[in-house]
Amino acid sequence: MADTFIKIPNALLSGSSYLISSLRGKPEVKGMPLSISFELTNHCNLKCPECASGSDLMTRERGFMDLGLFKNVIHELGPYLYYINLYFQGEPMMHPGFFSFPALTKGIKTVVSTNGHFLGEGNPEKLIKSGLYKLIVSLDGMNQEVYSQYRQKGEFGKVIAGIRNVAAVRDKLHSSLKLEVQFLVNRYNENQIPEAKRFAKEVGARLKLKSMQVISGNDAVRWMPAKGKFRRYEEINGRNTIRNSMPDRCPRLWFNPVITWDGLVIPCCFDKDAEFVMGDLKKDSFRTIWNNARYKEFRKHVFSRRSSIGICRNCTSGMKSGIVS
Repeated sequence: MADTFIKIPNALLSGSSYLISSLRGKPEVKGMPLSISFELTNHCNLKCPECASGSDLMTRERGFMDLGLFKNVIHELGPYLYYINLYFQGEPMMHPGFFSFPALTKGIKTVVSTNGHFLGEGNPEKLIKSGLYKLIVSLDGMNQEVYSQYRQKGEFGKVIAGIRNVAAVRDKLHSSLKLEVQFLVNRYNENQIPEAKRFAKEVGARLKLKSMQVISGNDAVRWMPAKGKFRRYEEINGRNTIRNSMPDRCPRLWFNPVITWDGLVIPCCFDKDAEFVMGDLKKDSFRTIWNNARYKEFRKHVFSRRSSIGICRNCTSGMKSGIVS
């Protein structure tokens, strides 16, 4: 109850400062973020070709988040947060101490996104008993052949069994866990959407259809589905360009920062390779970083020339049809 008297005023302060900044065209941040994403690890067991981690295009060092660092951030930000995402790049359940993290986020809606290869051998029950709010499982095909077009080195049968395991334990324990099946729509799997819908209904999950992000040059042609409503890109003058008017503003800079496994604060989830480091939590508090000169300058840049920032040019914030469901 005590946190409520902090969360609500902070949400009003943060939200109003973003609204006023957007109207004036001059960024000013008040309050603390309402949600945050933690990268528990950037290691992954799969080799997805359009993922910075799986494709090996990521240049930053690989590693696992220190639990002590996580505790410090939760101690500082916990009273303000409504949501915590325990994922960014990599597969979070590969962290050797994975279950120690959700155990520290009581009272905050905690979300994990996984590729589904670690949902056996008692892990579904541990997930549910951890108090997890939502589990997102990536399932980008409805048979091994189609699934492995993108989820390379993945095992379709293992993922399907894992989702069923979670659903069964959830029902047995009468858990309120929200289960979401995520489907990156591409030209190989778009005809399997009806089958994916049936499966999601069968296991009591929400199906989330997502447009697919492409990071490898002009590879959009290889992946883009036939149906326009599922496309993130359009061809303009022979080049595939994101279907985004790119307004000079971004709510992520007020509400959704990301912390990498080694404690770097970056502006959002589109900064896959940590090109825009706002600060280091091993050296400064989050509040100090959140209000430092570097962050202020980056927000000003977004409000004046967002389209000139590399990570913004593949972003769906402000895009009317970037995500479909």
